[in-house]
Amino acid sequence: MTDTLLIALFAFLGAAAAGLLGALVLRLSRHRSLVVSLTVVAAVAVTAMLAGTLAVAWAMFLSPHDLTVVTTVVAMAAVVSLATAMLLGRWVAVSSRDLTLAARSFGDGGTFAAPEAPATAELAALTRELAATSAKLDRSRERERALETSRRELVAWISHDLRTPLAGLRAMSEALEDGMAVDSRRYLRQIRTEVERMNDMVGDLFELSRIHAGSLTLTPTRISVYDLVGDALAGAHPLAREHGVRLVGDRIDAVPVEVDGKEMSRVLDNLLVNAIRRTPVDGTVAVAARRADDGVVLSVTDGCGGIPEEDLPRVFDTGWRGTHARTPPAGAGLGLAIVRGIVEAHAGRAEVRNVTGGCCFEVTLPSV
Repeated sequence: MTDTLLIALFAFLGAAAAGLLGALVLRLSRHRSLVVSLTVVAAVAVTAMLAGTLAVAWAMFLSPHDLTVVTTVVAMAAVVSLATAMLLGRWVAVSSRDLTLAARSFGDGGTFAAPEAPATAELAALTRELAATSAKLDRSRERERALETSRRELVAWISHDLRTPLAGLRAMSEALEDGMAVDSRRYLRQIRTEVERMNDMVGDLFELSRIHAGSLTLTPTRISVYDLVGDALAGAHPLAREHGVRLVGDRIDAVPVEVDGKEMSRVLDNLLVNAIRRTPVDGTVAVAARRADDGVVLSVTDGCGGIPEEDLPRVFDTGWRGTHARTPPAGAGLGLAIVRGIVEAHAGRAEVRNVTGGCCFEVTLPSV
């Protein structure tokens, strides 16, 4: 038992000395290639075994022949171990280099293409994460391009929509100033109408800027959907009569929601005005409210004739005006963007889908 302990002690001391030396070399070469680190690890393992064996052999006073045999065996194991470590390190280094090149092209604005050569589990996991990140960035770039296109269209449309009433105001004011207006009262009424229209556009721009800046402050209160929709229908009835459109609101559940009443009234007003203006004479705009599994759903269904499928994802984009079937007589395409911003600020969502003869806008709000 004592001899065994002595052998273990001498083997441990020899291996510990080799291990400390290897740790020092690893620290000094920690910024070098992985091939160097793997070679050092293999060399430490073989050197530790050799040092322990030599220490035990010296303590046991082996013959020179036996010591040579042991040393030769250990040396052959060292050669094989070092060759294996270098091959493994080379393979990992090549895989890492391929992954680096793929990540470089990904960082330059391209799409990440995973290397075809097989890699270790860790590199494979990193490859999957890079591929997922690349997909997210592609979607972000696509959204950014869509937003940039929307911003450019918005600037162009706002410029046109503001220039038109300004030109009219200038002409009418010059006519009044020169005394050329036959019916000055009609001119004044028209000037007031154009000013109110411009004021609505500026108000929409201000509201949208608050939404995009994240400065929209909500004051939520508990309110019945029945009262909320009822007030919106009462405010929209004059416009509906003017356009010859019927408003229907007979499927409204009296369910409570906790929302900012002023902002949600703006949401319903925008949806109703949008629906009334695009529904032909003698058409119907139906409003409904119901409790669903994921919240309270408010819906406004019009008779616009439907939206092209390729335009459905863009309906709530800033500045979107749609095709000929949904081109408004006025406005800058901000109403639906404001609707989405306010609804999302309430932790809800706004959606649109085509139905028979028109489309249905749905607003889903969290239930109380």
